[in-house]
Formats: sequence, structure tokens, C-alpha cells
Amino acid sequence: MSSQQQLQQLSQELQEIQEQIEALQGSVEGIQQEKTEVDEAIEALETLESGSTVQVPLGGGAYLRAEIQDIDEAIVELGADYAAEFEQDDAVDALENKKDHLDDRIDEVTSEISELEAESDQLEQQAQQLQQQAMQQQMQQMGGQQGQGPDE
Repeated sequence: MSSQQQLQQLSQELQEIQEQIEALQGSVEGIQQEKTEVDEAIEALETLESGSTVQVPLGGGAYLRAEIQDIDEAIVELGADYAAEFEQDDAVDALENKKDHLDDRIDEVTSEISELEAESDQLEQQAQQLQQQAMQQQMQQMGGQQGQGPDE
């Protein structure tokens, strides 16, 4: 395989790694958005009480005012299409637990990003070495051709 082909292969690998990194960074942003929503839910549960009036989103930017009948009947999604009803404090605990899991996922994805960035740095160094070798070969060939002229 010529150094030019090796450079093209390295360039393609670097591009694929960059795309993976960008996708993972998008995942981190999505998880952080989810964390923000969980924080808002925790804050609401901690400040609201039975009889409070809230705006309930219907979707499409439409809302209805509703009165909370019983703050101790909070339903929290647990994941995998499961949800459970909790009393106020337990609902907050369940949401805090959810936040911990989201933090763990952010840590996992961030470490994946770090590994890919390290791999990318390594490939970039290889590419630079190949470019230097190719330039040295060209210089030697040019120097060799010039040296032959007067001797003949």
C-alpha cells in the first residue's frame, strides 16, 4: 500500500471517528436536557401541594389549568415503559435516583468520547509521520536526479 493510500485510509478513519464523537456529544446534550427536566420536576414536587393550580401541557403548545387533587399521588416514569405512583417525598427520591442514572450515562459517554479523541490524536500523528516520509522520499528522488546529471 502506497503512503498516499495509507494517508487516504487514515483520513477516512479520522472522519468516521469525528462523526462518532459528534454523535456522542449530541447524546450528552440530550441526556443533560433530560436532567434539566428532572430537576424542574423535582422543584415542582417540592414546592407544590394539594390544591395548587398548575398548567398541564396538552401538546402542540396548548395548556389547561388544573388543580392538584393529591400531591401524594405523583406518577413517575421508571423507564422501560414502566411508571409507578409515589407519595411526594418518594417521588422526589425516585427522580433523584433517575438523575444519578443520567449522570452515570453522561460519564460513560464522556469517557467514550475521550477514548475516541485519543484514537483520533494517534491517527493524526501517524498521518503526519507518513506525510513527512513522503516528503523525504520526494526530496531524495529529486536530489538523486540532480546528482546524476553531471556525472554522465
